[in-house]
Amino acid sequence: MTFSARKTATIVLMTSALALGACAKKAPPELPPAPAATPAPTPTPTTGPTTPIGPTVGSQAHFERAVGSSTTVFFDTDRFNIDSTDAAALQAQAQYFAQFSQVTFTIEGHTDERGTREYNLALGERRANSAKNYLVSLGVNPNRIRTVSYGKERPVALGSNAEAWAQNRRAASVIIN
Repeated sequence: MTFSARKTATIVLMTSALALGACAKKAPPELPPAPAATPAPTPTPTTGPTTPIGPTVGSQAHFERAVGSSTTVFFDTDRFNIDSTDAAALQAQAQYFAQFSQVTFTIEGHTDERGTREYNLALGERRANSAKNYLVSLGVNPNRIRTVSYGKERPVALGSNAEAWAQNRRAASVIIN
């Protein structure tokens, strides 16, 4: 390429650059709003006092949450013996009472509506004591356990049928506050 051809090419190149520079974008008449500033999340402290969630330790609600339906054992008609289902429920209770040794409780003995008042009070007492003796055999201190018999006076199911009677023949552990 000759000198004049190079000169011409340079001039054309420079003219093109100037022409393109003149076509630069102009700012729009109104700018879009700036993005909203999002505050940085405040870190949660990992130390210090915390508010417990759930029922208070040693309360009836805490006991019920820990052992579920195992707060109560059920008996056959005119019986106060601990069967395998009752044993499993009482073992769950014993584990709770071993973990929370400051908790004291009452075992309430109940019967269904059939029978005399005296008979049912005696049977309710035998049921409560049967549950207590089983818990003591599992290591629960007997000084933490009180027993009471309500006989047929505090039914959980109203009705004069086999279903209601089965629900009322029970020994229920109740936390003393």
